[in-house]
Amino acid sequence: MLVSLVIPVYNEIPTLAELLRRCIAVDFPKELVLVDDCSRDGSRELLEKLAAQGVEILGGTPQNRNEVRVLFQEKNQGKGAALRRGFAEATGDIILVQDADLEYDPRDIPKVIQPILDGEADVVFGSRFTGTPRRVLYFWHTVLNNLLTTLSNMTSGLNLTDMETCYKAFRAEVVRSFEVEENRFGFEPEVTAKVARGNWRIYEVPISYHGRTYEEGKKIGWKDGVRALYVIGKYALKR
Repeated sequence: MLVSLVIPVYNEIPTLAELLRRCIAVDFPKELVLVDDCSRDGSRELLEKLAAQGVEILGGTPQNRNEVRVLFQEKNQGKGAALRRGFAEATGDIILVQDADLEYDPRDIPKVIQPILDGEADVVFGSRFTGTPRRVLYFWHTVLNNLLTTLSNMTSGLNLTDMETCYKAFRAEVVRSFEVEENRFGFEPEVTAKVARGNWRIYEVPISYHGRTYEEGKKIGWKDGVRALYVIGKYALKR
């Protein structure tokens, strides 16, 4: 089965090439759908070169089938907007969200998609909090993450441990069953509410996590936490 890795990119030049090398080195047939959100640090130019010349410019050791699709946003709109466009353009049987930094290890992708390949799941969340190696960083980020996950579970009826995780994999028909409305990081609670409401089979698997600091380029902030609270309430009322 072809797996589409939808990768939103915004000013990720320090990590982008290495992230892509790690993606193409994982042994399964894949399509890299890269959506540049109007980067200004050289990421856009790297993606233009990648689109023109293929994965060979990355070096490394490509494994299996590696298709590349590069899309450019005309103005910066946010992660949710980039994913909305990437989902619309993806052609794979399984669609997975991959950040362009190195916080999430592409070597974890095979175990994330395995429940779908086994026919047991329609959606899989990768959990950073179920016993695998993770970088120790911000206490209050963990508190907020747990709060948001708990509130999301209360309104969705799920029992997730990590609603805010990047790694979310979907059978393609799941993605086509809803429209992404949120433009920024509100995507996470929005999509969780929508897959719960769709009664899709949801699994969770442990993943590693290599978090980065704000000095290293982390972008999510307290305003995104406030927006997530709003989105959880919004879809609770809709439910």
